[in-house]
Amino acid sequence: MRILEKILLATDLLPSSENVVGNAIALAKAFHSKIILLHVLPDDIGNEKAKKLLEDTVSWQLAAVNARIQKEGVNRVEPLLEWGEHCNKIVDTGKRLDVNLILIGAGERDEGQQLRLGSSAEKIIKRSGQPVLVVEPGRPLAVKTILCPVDFSDQSRRALKDAIIFARRFEAELTILSVYKPITSSTFSFKYDWEEENTRIAFKHIAQFNEFLKEFNLRDVNWKKEVRRGKPDTEIRAEISESNIDLLIMGTTGRSGLSKMMIGSVTEKVIREVPCTFITTKTQDVIQLQLENRIKDIESHYHIAIQLMKDGFYRESIAEFETCLKINDMHVPAIHGIAKVYDKLGELEMADKHRKLAREVLRRIWDSKIEEEIRKYYSY
Repeated sequence: MRILEKILLATDLLPSSENVVGNAIALAKAFHSKIILLHVLPDDIGNEKAKKLLEDTVSWQLAAVNARIQKEGVNRVEPLLEWGEHCNKIVDTGKRLDVNLILIGAGERDEGQQLRLGSSAEKIIKRSGQPVLVVEPGRPLAVKTILCPVDFSDQSRRALKDAIIFARRFEAELTILSVYKPITSSTFSFKYDWEEENTRIAFKHIAQFNEFLKEFNLRDVNWKKEVRRGKPDTEIRAEISESNIDLLIMGTTGRSGLSKMMIGSVTEKVIREVPCTFITTKTQDVIQLQLENRIKDIESHYHIAIQLMKDGFYRESIAEFETCLKINDMHVPAIHGIAKVYDKLGELEMADKHRKLAREVLRRIWDSKIEEEIRKYYSY
């Protein structure tokens, strides 16, 4: 099973990229992903000898990074060395290889020690149809808290689906935040006490938020919802600071044509000064469920089913357990697994039915073993 199959790790091979590589390895271990290492060189070098020397040096450095990834037990492929415009090559490679995620560094701190999003990272986010993970410099990937702001749009739906899986996989606390903008006296040219109207707006927003959350499977997730009042970008950043958020997952506009160059005004304001490691999603989910149906081994299907159950893909988990039973209709762990899934779904009658089936199968196995022992000593 692969739900985050391919990570494109775009590295500049600078000393600061050590942490970016470390983040990629930690993420790949969590999701059993494959890392594709990429470095882009400028194509405006006229001296062929200098170009060859640079290529050899960078190839050696990439091989060293790839060896580090291999040493950590992470699946990887041969590194890619491309020539051309840095950002375009990264985006094009991600699209060509159909990766689940492009992973890059955020940039460097300025003299005031305030971390601003680097121009390259910003361009990649704007141009990429694939989700982009931007790593905060010097911070390891230790995800204990995740924030996913939602505005009830399709983009925020996509982001929340991914955030739920990340929360399960890292056993992290997920905060789902929604912000509503009140009417203020400065909104209009006349003065008026808008509190009554703002109370009505708040209740309507909370009701819409609750309805939105019904679409998602949040079973077995450590989560909470937050409603804040104010400017969305200001309140999102405040929540990151106050709750010590490790990972922010946000949706962007994801439109085609010239509009694909837009991030979305709220997202852009939030990530302009990198508040933490973050993922932006656009037209594609980070998490894509891809079951390897080619596997016929019953234990492989069983482990797939267990992981699907942990990740909240309950119906898919049942299907995998049932595949185990097609191979061996007396596979008791699979029957027990189905019972557990139905418990989580609240379908208690089906859960009880499968527990009874498991007991019956165990009885049959026991009876057959007794019969086998008897046959050793007696003939009929």
